[in-house]
Amino acid sequence: MTHDELLSVRARYERALLSDIVPFWVKHGVDREHGGYLTGLDRDGSVIETDKPVWFQGRFAWLLASLGRVFGPNDEWLSLAKHGLDFIEKHCFDADGRMFFRVDKTGRQVIKRKRYVFSECFAIMAMAAYASASGDATYIKKARDLLALVERYRSTDGLLEPKFNPNTRASRGFALPMILLAVAQELRSADPENAAEYTEMIDGYIAELRVFLCPEHRAVLEQVGIDGKLLDHFEGRLLNPGHAIEGAWFILREAEYRDTDAALIELGTTMLDWMWEWGWDAEYGGIIYYRDVLNKPATEYWHDMKFWWPQCEAIIASLRAYLLTDDTKYAKMFNTCDEWAHARFPDPEFGEWYGYLHRDGRLSTPVKGTMFKGPFHVPRMCLECISTIDATTNITHVP
Repeated sequence: MTHDELLSVRARYERALLSDIVPFWVKHGVDREHGGYLTGLDRDGSVIETDKPVWFQGRFAWLLASLGRVFGPNDEWLSLAKHGLDFIEKHCFDADGRMFFRVDKTGRQVIKRKRYVFSECFAIMAMAAYASASGDATYIKKARDLLALVERYRSTDGLLEPKFNPNTRASRGFALPMILLAVAQELRSADPENAAEYTEMIDGYIAELRVFLCPEHRAVLEQVGIDGKLLDHFEGRLLNPGHAIEGAWFILREAEYRDTDAALIELGTTMLDWMWEWGWDAEYGGIIYYRDVLNKPATEYWHDMKFWWPQCEAIIASLRAYLLTDDTKYAKMFNTCDEWAHARFPDPEFGEWYGYLHRDGRLSTPVKGTMFKGPFHVPRMCLECISTIDATTNITHVP
């Protein structure tokens, strides 16, 4: 890709982010009556669900606090980030220090998931980003305290309910060390005085993620035995290409931070290469949702659908891989996924992206937001691609 081509990508992503995606969610997703953010939105942005997913309180607050890092300080973005953090602190914590997964519009508990700490992880990221943007160091302490709680829960037997009975099938999952890698990267950026501590944590998370690579099948598994071996069951054979590719670009981002660390580039590009082969649909295009590592029938009913977020992860990962390696196969990968996704997901009439397509690219539902789709993957894709291009090419802000 030439400098001008990268400049064109950057300009296109900036327009999408600042003229479409962020305005859509600021207009329709900010609850100015009860606080926090709403994500249950119809195609035109009208509210179809007033319950609030707690992880999106953190995700949107993180996004709003992070925009200024690329585009300069903005009082509205910072105020709206604080709007979400205030709701989190007032309503989203249980008495034990854990967070809820879902609350009603006023902040009353609806669901608390005892097996997951994803609400906590995204709250940490939001607090860290807000501390960076605002200069309020109290949010560093809050983020560190919450990370300590997450680590205590995941390292103490009996505190987090295991996916399977450990006496029958002890296992470990890819998702938590992957997101904790991103959490630690965010905290390191916000709290440089403790950078060495976060880097040591990141080394540990990456070591955990290596266990999920299965060279025999050239795949990154989602669930493995406690010894790292393939579990020949539905969950153990399941591949989630989008998830693994997301982990790949977190690792590539770490490689960039460490002055293009060769070992991390090799790890990240290997994960991307393998899971692109598993995930890209050669017949219809797009990243497919699930595969079976032994090529047995996939069992989840949405296994062959094209969700919005795996495309976002593949776009980020392929661009990072290209700019780190200068290997044209990654430029081709980026262009292929970028063109396919942007021809199908954006809604030019009402804005934002649709979330759910059938395998052949037909729209499944016009919904713009759910408990799982909201102001995160698409705007993060735009922000990451812009900042990656900026860091690599010294391209400046494009109005």
